[in-house]
Amino acid sequence: MFSYYLKLACKSIKRNPILSALMVMAIALGIGASITTITVNYLMSADPIPQKSKQLFYVQVDSWDPNDAYSDNSDDVSPPPNQLTWTEATNLMAASKAFRQAAMAKSGGIIEPQDQDAKPFEASIRLTFADFFSMFDVPFIYGSGWDQQTDTKRDLVVVLSKNTNDKVFGGENSVGRNFVMAGNTFRVLGVMDDWQPVPKFYDIGNGAFDTPEEVYMPFYLKEELELPNWGNVNCWKTPEGEGFKAFLRSECINFQMWVELPNQAEQAQYLAFLDNYVAEQKSLGRFPRPLNNRLSDVMTWMETQKVVDQDAKLMMWLSFMFLLVCLLNTVGLLLAKFSGKAAEIGLRRAVGASKTELFKQHIIEAGCIGLLGGVVGLGLAALGLQGVKSLYGDFVDNLASLDASMMILALSLAIFSSVLAGLYPTWRACNIAPASQLKSQ
Repeated sequence: MFSYYLKLACKSIKRNPILSALMVMAIALGIGASITTITVNYLMSADPIPQKSKQLFYVQVDSWDPNDAYSDNSDDVSPPPNQLTWTEATNLMAASKAFRQAAMAKSGGIIEPQDQDAKPFEASIRLTFADFFSMFDVPFIYGSGWDQQTDTKRDLVVVLSKNTNDKVFGGENSVGRNFVMAGNTFRVLGVMDDWQPVPKFYDIGNGAFDTPEEVYMPFYLKEELELPNWGNVNCWKTPEGEGFKAFLRSECINFQMWVELPNQAEQAQYLAFLDNYVAEQKSLGRFPRPLNNRLSDVMTWMETQKVVDQDAKLMMWLSFMFLLVCLLNTVGLLLAKFSGKAAEIGLRRAVGASKTELFKQHIIEAGCIGLLGGVVGLGLAALGLQGVKSLYGDFVDNLASLDASMMILALSLAIFSSVLAGLYPTWRACNIAPASQLKSQ
């Protein structure tokens, strides 16, 4: 019977093309608007490293002003700073208390290509430790990252992103080759494959949806080469002294740190280690604020830092309200359509069709209209996402794409919405008195 009712639905839709087109467009507009905003919110809040998100923890210690709690627009009354000082980053790394650990910072420099015809260009740098690549499951095309001995020896080595390797070496295997950056000659150890965690959870404060850095090098080269500070830098008191070294020894925060702790026992041990570390620093006259150390896993950290902006959430709810308005219009159009079929419905009732069968027939018709609306809505959603991309550029480039799950959601939502909208018109149609319609013929 389903195939028969499906055939009847197709004939009914073709019989009233203008009315059917209006219903399809009403649903398509609502689906297009809602799926556009749902997709952006979905990708903004998606787990960027699901295989490890419960084992990776962002480290926070409260080294801030004793008279004024750090604030990063958090709902928390007294959150600890969202970054570390150079002193904390280097001390915690030297203690080596986690299964894997990586302090890091953002910097940049000018790359001078070997090709004399190519122009120098500025590239971003991720200063980090050897564990970064294994901890975050970074894929490689050529070579690999460096080892822990390289961290301490401060060798001039780098790992390149795929895009940078394409620019400098034409995409060839560049492992072992040299290139000049920030006035120094570095040796290439590895070339990463395409790697784009969305959001860029490991450094949310410097752009949760920015592209990953172009060059990766050992953390201590920041001090060795006096590389510039990129990203957010905050200080609660002026550095004691002048120059680059004074900044590094100051209470200014510009560094991030992640640790990999595979189980709860190791998590508890590391938090206890942080408490002991802060107690030692207090004895040295630092850390004037109350004990406030935190370990946040990936999803908790993203939620704390409000990766999904409140405006984006508001837009999503507004789009749902628009979808509701579209459905109300669809209800009215279905009432008009089914009322026009009163004679046909009365005849079918007279020849023995039950209310249940009529109900099934017209619900299937409403579902077909919803499916068509969903398909058109997907096209509108794709256009909407392209519009978002054109307005905000590279900032949302990774958020403006429909994946299979969003397509399935769009079609399911369209069918469900149209069936829901068709319940009342269908009920009205099934309760038409056949006698009155036969008399009028």
